[in-house]
Amino acid sequence: MTAAVFGAVVVLAAVFAFVNGFRDASTSVALAVRTRALTPSVAVLLAAFFNFIGALLSAGLAVAVSQTWINLPSGTDGLSILLAGLASAIAWGIILWWRGIPASSTHALVGGLAGAGLASLAVGGAGVGGVDRSLLFQVILPLVLSPLVAYSGAFLLVYPATWAARHTQPNVVNQRFRRSQSIAAGAVAFGHGLQDGQRISAVLLLALLAGGYSDGGTLPVWVALLSAVMITAGTMYGGWRISHTIGYKITRIDPLRGSVAQIFSAVMLFVGAIGLHWPLSTTHTVTSAVLGAGENQHFSVTNRKLVIRIVGLWILTPAATAALAFVLALALSPLPG
Repeated sequence: MTAAVFGAVVVLAAVFAFVNGFRDASTSVALAVRTRALTPSVAVLLAAFFNFIGALLSAGLAVAVSQTWINLPSGTDGLSILLAGLASAIAWGIILWWRGIPASSTHALVGGLAGAGLASLAVGGAGVGGVDRSLLFQVILPLVLSPLVAYSGAFLLVYPATWAARHTQPNVVNQRFRRSQSIAAGAVAFGHGLQDGQRISAVLLLALLAGGYSDGGTLPVWVALLSAVMITAGTMYGGWRISHTIGYKITRIDPLRGSVAQIFSAVMLFVGAIGLHWPLSTTHTVTSAVLGAGENQHFSVTNRKLVIRIVGLWILTPAATAALAFVLALALSPLPG
């Protein structure tokens, strides 16, 4: 039974990685497509390539993430928690994609694992160790801080960018910043791979630990490859509903402001993944940076009702996935250990 549940976890982890790339990676190229810096086909290929490289290189961070993230009970109990958490995160991600709402896959996953852990405790099993710390450092603090930093940083960086371009013809400015947007889009996609690739690999490593197939000291090559390939496949398939929301519905900005938003987002993702080992949501970071850069204009073009709706769903995400995972974990509880 343990082997069968482990296999199901691997399949769902692969699906989660696909949905992650399908939903989140499109945010890295939404502005570049909006400002015609890249064509949609070139943008998707660019995002897919850099997502693959970032996810592959993130494998070295996955072991550290798994050791400081959560602790699962061994055997079928721990695998069932992962199964319910992944299933709820996938379902929520697809629902929000269908509605064109950008939201964090990481927050959905952590909320799902928390809900599944509570269900395990409710039926007399072992819960998820360290989930309170995970909720604080991977959901609550990033949910509060990363959008504020991204919004404020992009808003302020528009000032020196516009000052530097003050004596240049508008068509030249647009042409130059479209070029920089092409580079920035690849950088954001690379940062997304670094951030989310390590968490998908960490989930698979936790499954190996719970199933008794690994001691957690090293990451098998197939885990890193599976994470990178499935994120890339999701990116190639494309999730243009969310791209349309970010590029057209939230606010409308020129290449200069789009480039500022993407560059600042990429820097935040790099610093978070490599320098500080903080889990930052690519979706939250890019969306907030776009809003910040878009607000720094002489005229307001922000759809505030949509922004309020998106932020509300960001807050709802961990609670919704926790509730769904709680139900799913209760349904899985009769499985023998």
